[in-house]
Amino acid sequence: MPEPTPPTPNAPNAPSTPNTPSAPASTPASVPTPVPTDQLHFALPPQHATVEEERRHRKERLAAALRLFGRFGFEEGVAGHITARDPEFTDCFWVNPFGMSFKHITVGDLILVNHEGKVVEGRHHVNQAAFAIHAQVHRARPDVVAAAHSHSVYGRALSTLGELLDPITQDVCAFYEDHALFDDYTGVVVDEEEGRRIAVALGPHKAVILRNHGLLTVGDSVDAAAWWFITMERSCQVQLTARAAGKPVLIDHANAVHTREQLGNDLVAWINYQPLYQQMTRSEPDLLG
Repeated sequence: MPEPTPPTPNAPNAPSTPNTPSAPASTPASVPTPVPTDQLHFALPPQHATVEEERRHRKERLAAALRLFGRFGFEEGVAGHITARDPEFTDCFWVNPFGMSFKHITVGDLILVNHEGKVVEGRHHVNQAAFAIHAQVHRARPDVVAAAHSHSVYGRALSTLGELLDPITQDVCAFYEDHALFDDYTGVVVDEEEGRRIAVALGPHKAVILRNHGLLTVGDSVDAAAWWFITMERSCQVQLTARAAGKPVLIDHANAVHTREQLGNDLVAWINYQPLYQQMTRSEPDLLG
């Protein structure tokens, strides 16, 4: 009779196998579904149902832009102003009151000035230089809603050279062949004729460098005019800094024009300005009062 086969001993140190059911085969992770583009938020300039609503909107943007200019150090004493055309009385414009710090201005402080330089709403004086320059720009350019001028440091510095901005960065190409030089200086601008000469020099462009004076920018919204001023001031800083360091390499004509077509319109300026507007209204909400 054959002997029974002895059981095979477990291998030394081998763990015993638990009597558990095998895990089910894993299923591949589902691919995330893209959100439809029509459900993504993308800010665009608002449409207004009434002229009163549009007026309020322009005044809020104007007060915020002035606060922002103050934060960036663009004010120099009582010099500097931003104007916004009234949507109903189109020969009048809203402007910061004379002698008030940019950093403190609220919507309620703004004054409305007519085509003769007379205050028709508000209880503060108007800066005569603001009227002399801006009234003529608004008159010559019906497409312009807002104009910005201030005695910023780098804009003034570049203006002393009596030359235009060079296409040396992507950002400055927004101004390529779309800004001008007012190649004269006759003192503080307080008469209409000098304002007319500046408006002629500006022509159809978005900006003009006033020799020995500073920068002036325009736009079809307060946001656009303010953005063009801010980025132009920074472009002046870049150009002066680059020249101090060496010889900047220019972007060629074709690529400069192409970049301007991509970045140089007022809608792009409006979009670029929105983060700055959000900063101001969230950090200083009293400006809307």
